[in-house]
Amino acid sequence: MDTPPVINGHNKQEYPPMHTAEHLLNGEMARRYGHGRAFSAHIERKKSKLDYHLPAGLSDEELRSLESYINGVIGENVAVTEEYITQAEAMDRFDMSRLPDGASDTLRVVHIGTYDQCLCAGSHVGRTGEIGTFRITSARWQDGVQRIVFKLG
Repeated sequence: MDTPPVINGHNKQEYPPMHTAEHLLNGEMARRYGHGRAFSAHIERKKSKLDYHLPAGLSDEELRSLESYINGVIGENVAVTEEYITQAEAMDRFDMSRLPDGASDTLRVVHIGTYDQCLCAGSHVGRTGEIGTFRITSARWQDGVQRIVFKLG
């Protein structure tokens, strides 16, 4: 696996299977609900959580559907690839608001097949089959924020 780019003097390192699962959940949440990717994330090896701005909480059926979708992509064993583009090229394709100050002009885009693409400096698996089983362990909605907690098994 390639060394992630340095941004602001730091390498961003996460547990690659969990970080890649985060990308899948973020991409599908943005597609399904149209409120963008998580505004807050805490990604760890044992469990992770993502927070989204949503007008109403997700039902158990919606949560199970997300889980099933992500496990389907994992089961397809899709390639995780990268490309490098300039900030100018990225402006038309991505939300640049979370790009840290001092980021280089060359940015890395991580692609998970045709399922997700986003700017990222983190570590990822080479194929989705390396992620393991994705499981949403809890979720809650409060004051316009939907939290989703998940594990891999």
